[in-house]
Amino acid sequence: MKKIAYACCLGVIGILTAEFAVIGILPQIASHYHISLDRAGILMSAFAFVVAIAGPFMSLLASGFDRKKVMIASLTLFLIASVVSSFSPPFWLLLAVRVLPAFLHSVYYAAAIAAVINVSKKKDQHKMMAIALSGVSIATVSTIPLATYLATISTWQVSFVLQSVICLLALVCVYRVMPAMPVKIKPTIGSQVGILKNPSVILSLLMILFMFAAEFSLYSYFAGYMAGAKKTTPTNISYFMFLFGITGLAGTWLAGKTLSRSVPATAIGFIVACNMVIPVLFYFTGVSILWMVPLVALWGIAYAPGFLIATSSVSSAAPGALEFSNGMAASFANLGITIGTLAGGAVISTYQIKNLPFTTIAFGVIAIGMVLFKSMVDRRKTLKIITKSIIS
Repeated sequence: MKKIAYACCLGVIGILTAEFAVIGILPQIASHYHISLDRAGILMSAFAFVVAIAGPFMSLLASGFDRKKVMIASLTLFLIASVVSSFSPPFWLLLAVRVLPAFLHSVYYAAAIAAVINVSKKKDQHKMMAIALSGVSIATVSTIPLATYLATISTWQVSFVLQSVICLLALVCVYRVMPAMPVKIKPTIGSQVGILKNPSVILSLLMILFMFAAEFSLYSYFAGYMAGAKKTTPTNISYFMFLFGITGLAGTWLAGKTLSRSVPATAIGFIVACNMVIPVLFYFTGVSILWMVPLVALWGIAYAPGFLIATSSVSSAAPGALEFSNGMAASFANLGITIGTLAGGAVISTYQIKNLPFTTIAFGVIAIGMVLFKSMVDRRKTLKIITKSIIS
């Protein structure tokens, strides 16, 4: 059981590195291609937009295939894209190969989450998902900051070389460790799409959208914000990304524990901390390293469980359609990333970069509203079930 979760985790590290390592090198890419930082940010927003649009359809198409083969195909595409990007092609081609693997992004996550859930006992499902999705924090603490650091001491192309190596290692590991996992009973499209009639599922997806919009309106411009608003050197930025990831491991572990008790309470707690408290502190504190170290550490704790909270929320609302529901979760998360990145870019180009935290707060408030609304709907549904059982 754990072996499968750890294999899925390594695949998550490979995909997350390929997806998010670009955040730390956006300023170098903008300089190399002589474009603005917000235009370079299209590398993030375009990727996320494709995941958001294609994710549900690709997850539906892949739901009947062997989950191991699906995961291998996804990692292979990410590997090819990283290799091509390392040769610093023209910006239009860099953007094209950046977008290509996005079509299988949701497919990998849906297959991985379904795999760990299906081999776990019900009481262990959140813990096994936490192991698989700890790849988010591990990538944030290790491979993503390493990619940023290598870019600062060499060139940004080296970052993509590192991404290629990690994707290759993940591909080999999944191939060697994961057993064949054919789908014994292929779900019908109707049975999966039918979950969209469930108000709890819709509200979970909206919560995911606004939560990720909040997080990535600031995180997508981590390097730019730290350099512009906090006067941080490129070397210190790579150290901060490392610290961000280390504390994120603690955040994922903590969320894995608390989600087993209450998904709504965990979601509200982490959203408030990540998207309201931390941004306020960022805005009103100065550039001193004494402020930045604890703030970045707390930010990492609050940010890292986002993917785990998202999958837990939608999986608990639609346990009978795991591939499609998790594909939808990944799609709405990436739609949120697109919206947040574009909103952050608009703030940078229109106002000063120091005002980015206000965008995060605005989206965070809406996300909390979705969680509270979903909790109210779930309580009413439970009361109806209890009332019917008493009457009958």
